[in-house]
Amino acid sequence: MIDIKFLRENPDVVKENIKKKFQDDKLPLVDEVITLDAEARKAQTEADALRANRNKLSKEIGALMAQGKKEEAEKVKQEVARQAEELNKLQEKEEELNEKVTKIMMVIPNIIDPSVPIGKNDTENVEVTKYGEPVVPDFEVPYHTDIMESFNGIDLDAARKVAGNGFYYLMGDIARLHSAVISYARDFMIGRGFTYCVPPFMIRSNVVTGVMSFAEMDAMMYKIEGEDLYLIGTSEHSMIGKFIDTIIPEAELPKTLTSYSPCFRKEKGAHGLEERGVYRIHQFEKQEMIVVCKPEESPMWFEKLWQNTVDLFRSMDIPVRTLECCSGDLADLKVKSFDVEAWSPRQKKYFEVGSCSNLGDAQARRLKIRVNGEDGKKYFAHTLNNTVVAPPRMLIAFLENNLQADGSVRIPEVLRPYMGGQTELRPSK
Repeated sequence: MIDIKFLRENPDVVKENIKKKFQDDKLPLVDEVITLDAEARKAQTEADALRANRNKLSKEIGALMAQGKKEEAEKVKQEVARQAEELNKLQEKEEELNEKVTKIMMVIPNIIDPSVPIGKNDTENVEVTKYGEPVVPDFEVPYHTDIMESFNGIDLDAARKVAGNGFYYLMGDIARLHSAVISYARDFMIGRGFTYCVPPFMIRSNVVTGVMSFAEMDAMMYKIEGEDLYLIGTSEHSMIGKFIDTIIPEAELPKTLTSYSPCFRKEKGAHGLEERGVYRIHQFEKQEMIVVCKPEESPMWFEKLWQNTVDLFRSMDIPVRTLECCSGDLADLKVKSFDVEAWSPRQKKYFEVGSCSNLGDAQARRLKIRVNGEDGKKYFAHTLNNTVVAPPRMLIAFLENNLQADGSVRIPEVLRPYMGGQTELRPSK
């Protein structure tokens, strides 16, 4: 959510930003919110004047009573009562108008960074850098669930009976590999100086609306029936929510946290063959990283965050590339975003395994996360988040890139301590 003062003073900039995001249907909202804001401020001014006048009249009542002028004092009391009624109406009007302003401001997209490429959707995202040499082996790479089944490592049929489509049982070595990757990612981020955290896996509605747009909320979140609680779609939500309604001393910044959590997503819509299996699912586990920092430091942290994911994947010998999201592919709260994509030898192309985002002060403004500066002035923090690793999707890249011609899977050296020293997995089928 952008600053209402900024919108008030720069309506053309806000409108141009909306055009860059190809959301022209939102253009009228800028003028609407300016009108409502003006009405709200007018009501506030009138209310303030009325309060001042009521205070003045209240003092007069005391003076008149002291002089024995009870009749005149009674008339003034009646006027005070009338003004109190008028004040209540003005306060209700002001509150109603401010609610309308906030509701609209939650829909107007954040101002994107000037470096963001302009494009309508993800087909116009821009490749930044490739890391590692993509390899296509001289043998056929099976579909990822077929690889897992060769190790008796997955049971989709049983999961379908128990929970429906979009769920899975991971078994044996594949389940152990899944946990090994999560454990390695945890220790990797601790080694980078991040504080490890296991957050709540459910959050209240005020946190949900504080960390994401309404469109994302509808497409992603599972609501707990009868409770003001939602299952998290990613642990960044509860991690950023940790700082709701707080004033952080500037000397304590940055806050750098890495978290483990299960995640739950609706994943609405039809998906192609390569997005079945365990690629696009309703339940998965994830290692995440978030940063709360001073505004001037957020560009630096953005570069550090996506680089952490690149380094993690390269340490497991998986080729990756970074892709900058164009304006039309950015969620409304985001200032700038990179996707990290891993190489798929089977598909002979890259696919997304992580996303890094700088949200500026949008989340902090919604959640009231402020910083107490050294000069005593308070300001909104900047927040960033990034996927460290999210198996089982990451397992697709891992298995495909480490598959050998005989069906075995090589275990990179960094993962061997988490796999009981195994150097490879041998298929049981």
